[in-house]
Amino acid sequence: MKINPLHDPEYRVFLQKLKQAREESGLTQVQVAQRLERHQSYVAKCEQGERRVDVIELKRFAELYDRSVEWFLP
Repeated sequence: MKINPLHDPEYRVFLQKLKQAREESGLTQVQVAQRLERHQSYVAKCEQGERRVDVIELKRFAELYDRSVEWFLP
């Protein structure tokens, strides 16, 4: 039986770090969305695990939040 990757405990840690990085950067979801040229719902879905974040998107989040990609990894 295959586990849904969005329910994987390590992915949940990643999602927590994604939200933490945004909050520590002092940015709202709306501000992040504007800087990434996306809708606010995109940021919300990424943080809530409703949308899977790929490596290119992770790189963009990391740059925006002034973090290394490795920082987000469990």
